[in-house]
Amino acid sequence: MNHFGDRSMRNLSTVHGKLQDLFFEVIKGYDCSIICGFRSEEDQNEAYHTGRSKKKFPESTHNRAPSLGIDVAPWPIDWDNTTRFYHFAGYVKGVADKMGIQIRWGGDWDSDNDLYDQDFYDLVHFELIKP
Repeated sequence: MNHFGDRSMRNLSTVHGKLQDLFFEVIKGYDCSIICGFRSEEDQNEAYHTGRSKKKFPESTHNRAPSLGIDVAPWPIDWDNTTRFYHFAGYVKGVADKMGIQIRWGGDWDSDNDLYDQDFYDLVHFELIKP
């Protein structure tokens, strides 16, 4: 049975309750790792300067407490296997829909199901649309 490790649990504890509920449901069917929840000013600005984020502090959904943004990757993580990230996102979105939780995914920012009209791909990012 899939379960979150200590690091994932610490990161998950920093996000909005709806995101916690969602990923506790997701882990039942798809093994994954919670990479990031809340980001401090220092962490957010580092993510911006390294190109992992397009937003400076405090503009990101990761900068609220609890965080409205979460970064999650399928486990084991293979950063070169982007197909797996797309598959995982579809699974997460399906679970969210069943739970009535509205989310946005960083591989389809405008949620139009056109995966080729993005100017920034953040395949691990999920965020609440309506907290």
